Amino acid sequence: MATCAVPPPRDSAKQAYGALAGNRWIQLICGIIAMILISNYQYAFTLFTPGMKQTFAGVPYAKIAAIFSAFILFETWPMPVAGYFVDKLGIRKLMTFGAVCIALGWILGGTVATSPLQLYVYYGVIAGTGAGIIYISCVANAVKWFPDRRGLAVGLTAAGFGGGAALAVIPIANSIHNLGWGKAMAAWGLAQGIIAFVTAMILRHPPAGWAPVGWAQRSKSVAKAVVQSKVNFSWTQTLRRPEFYFLYAMFLFACTGGLIATANLSQIAKAMHVSDAKIFGLAIVPLAVTLTSLCNALSRIVWGSVSDWLGRENTMFLTFGVEAVLVFLVTKVAGWPVGFLAVFSFVFLFWGEIYSLFSATTGDVFGPKYASANYGMVYTAKGLASLLAGWGAAALAAYFGGSFAVPFYGAAVLCGIAAVLSLFALKPLVRSRISQEVSLAKMLSTVTWAAPAEAAAEEEEKPDLARVS
Repeated sequence: MATCAVPPPRDSAKQAYGALAGNRWIQLICGIIAMILISNYQYAFTLFTPGMKQTFAGVPYAKIAAIFSAFILFETWPMPVAGYFVDKLGIRKLMTFGAVCIALGWILGGTVATSPLQLYVYYGVIAGTGAGIIYISCVANAVKWFPDRRGLAVGLTAAGFGGGAALAVIPIANSIHNLGWGKAMAAWGLAQGIIAFVTAMILRHPPAGWAPVGWAQRSKSVAKAVVQSKVNFSWTQTLRRPEFYFLYAMFLFACTGGLIATANLSQIAKAMHVSDAKIFGLAIVPLAVTLTSLCNALSRIVWGSVSDWLGRENTMFLTFGVEAVLVFLVTKVAGWPVGFLAVFSFVFLFWGEIYSLFSATTGDVFGPKYASANYGMVYTAKGLASLLAGWGAAALAAYFGGSFAVPFYGAAVLCGIAAVLSLFALKPLVRSRISQEVSLAKMLSTVTWAAPAEAAAEEEEKPDLARVS
């Protein structure tokens, strides 16, 4: 008797978008490329500050550092709105707008700006908004395409942002040396905007109802380490959940130390009397920015992957606890160039994971459907942290004679608090709520619904698990 071969399961994304755009790994790669581009807007800022100080002679450094704060504010605080429109209008339209903004921000900042105030607008408002749109689009896209490897996928995507600057720091530094900071900024802005536009043409969200082939079987093993809500919370429902506020506070606390280093590394090196040092013939600040960017990227990949099997909250407790110690040790390496380089590299190795852990956790806790808007709200904590890390740390250092010790002491304490909250507050709260959702879903599954012909008409009358839970 002849037997019919069972056809392999079909991938609805490839059917809808074609072999290129419908391939989730191509989606991931394009997201990583876009994140690499916008990383320079944050992590290469410190390379432009010496030239800015010369151009705007007599302007206190704290006002120049505030350009960085303005960038972070507009990269983060409009993100919930951007995330809402990404979920509503699709990723391509928002990514295209973001590409135009990042190009325009650096071109105007390098060619037109004649004061720090104008740089607040060009570098901060315009480029910051564009970078934020690209960031939330790419991270949320990874959350949606990879329910089975969410920690790894968002870790790789976030690594593009954290480590992309390592590819460009020395070329940007050379461009600044040869062209001046303004022309270098304009040239890099144009190039990065063009490449971001190309990636926007490929990126898509997965079709409605899509799941990776074999996900039904793999989801059971994922659930052992990482609990994932079956309910998709809208942004209004998310704001009613206490888990959101714990995530927000923890992001703020864990973010501050690394942002202080990111915004002020040139001045920190000067305050620690190592700014003129060379290691292997390389100036210490560009070398430190390169190494910390690499460690930042590695952190997001490694700890994002670890969290897939160790659990998000357990990984947070481990990494935030170690980071608190490392941030404290920053204050003990003044006058020691090799120690400066080593400690800051380790600081970023245990700091960068916040951008993979919090995005993955947001998708786990509140569902993937509205991940752009929900993670956008969590990510605004980075904007608040930038006020502490940019202008706040610089002003506090000026008060203490140029020393950054006090800001780092405070950052170490905050990071330690985040570690404690992750294990003893967030973890039991999340697991209790999702356990209740599972029990409620099982109870509702015993209810006999209307006949199939009437089911669509009664869909709106089914209980809202997000509201009930």
